[in-house]
Amino acid sequence: MMINSKELLQYTKNLTLLFAEDHDELRENTAEILKNFFKKVDSVENGEKALQYYKSELENANAYDIVLTDIRMPKMNGVELTEKIYEIKPNQLLIVISAHDESSYLLPLINLGIEQFLKKPIDYQELLKVLLRVSKKIKQENKLQKSTHIVQLGNDVSFNKESMLLLKDGLSISLTKFEILFLNFLTQNIGKISSNEEIVNYFSQMNENIDSQNIRKLVSKIRKKIPEESLESVYGVGYRIIPLLSKISIF
Repeated sequence: MMINSKELLQYTKNLTLLFAEDHDELRENTAEILKNFFKKVDSVENGEKALQYYKSELENANAYDIVLTDIRMPKMNGVELTEKIYEIKPNQLLIVISAHDESSYLLPLINLGIEQFLKKPIDYQELLKVLLRVSKKIKQENKLQKSTHIVQLGNDVSFNKESMLLLKDGLSISLTKFEILFLNFLTQNIGKISSNEEIVNYFSQMNENIDSQNIRKLVSKIRKKIPEESLESVYGVGYRIIPLLSKISIF
């Protein structure tokens, strides 16, 4: 079945995509096709550069809607890239392109939760069909997320996970970069106790350095900006966010 370009564009025109592929001609040709449908397409030649682009987008309070990656690439392969991305954003939509002789990679990727596999050589109709399905899924999830991206920390204080803004009575409270990263990490794992090691690793993935002593100082500063009971310290274990009424409020 041929994909209707207008239907695909209806779902993809506001989405962004990161494409990692080491074969120059394939990467360039595929990127040109994708640019007809997506708001933004960044294409890179290896996994290491893909991860740099991915982190850079997040630092600017953005995130790619879809990551499309080859498996076998120099510097960092697609499996390693997938693992790194899922450490940062466990629900990232990832599509993997694999050659017929790369079946040994597939089971680890399936276990990681890959959205879809595509075989080489790329069938562009099949690629567009997969992108249509994934884009529809993103639209459905976005409808749900619009009502669940606000974490209510108190009666008048909330953290917006989408814009990464801390609001009090509707007005933005100034946050440092480290405070934004800390709140963003904890609010992605509501109710879960995050250890110092996990926090240090997350900051490292975002190209920032922090140690246990500085985490304690950071927590002390953040507590002055949010209801103290909404940020719990579990001695010897770590920290967690406890939203108002212990749930993400729905607006």
